[in-house]
Amino acid sequence: MRATRLALATLFGAVTVVVLSCGEPSPVGVAPPVPPRQALLGTSLLQGSGLLTCSPLAYDSVTATIGPDGGTIRVGPHALAVPAGALAVPTTITAVVPSDTVNVVRFQPEGLQFDRAVDLTLSYANCNLVGSLAPKHIVYTTDALQILEYLSTVDDLFTQTVTGELQHFSDYAIAW
Repeated sequence: MRATRLALATLFGAVTVVVLSCGEPSPVGVAPPVPPRQALLGTSLLQGSGLLTCSPLAYDSVTATIGPDGGTIRVGPHALAVPAGALAVPTTITAVVPSDTVNVVRFQPEGLQFDRAVDLTLSYANCNLVGSLAPKHIVYTTDALQILEYLSTVDDLFTQTVTGELQHFSDYAIAW
């Protein structure tokens, strides 16, 4: 029993020495450089760690024509607010909310560019809120829901919505 404890303590000590000795050697008396904050925290803490898991919403699809005067499209619990001047000509827009375990909205025509930013508000009232104090973000995704970009967003814990500005259409979802 004592031999086992001694062997484990020796093994732990050897592993600790190996782990601590990895990396660039530092000249005597010079402290190693401190990594940038992002490297210390990791992008998963700064930008989230993935898509938010939700109970499936009912499938919904809305098509509307929005012109130079702007307008709002509501699809499921989500809303797209197009301000005046964002579109130069009347444009037919389709918003689709698939029934999925991720709150995602797909917009058509894909790639539509706006002259002014539009606001997308996504609800997460139907989502798992373990760690609910962690900020939620709207993310730009591929069709396969791979995150391409985290958008600058405002998370409203009281209404359980997150709002961000879009410059173009594609697929958008909610992530931690």
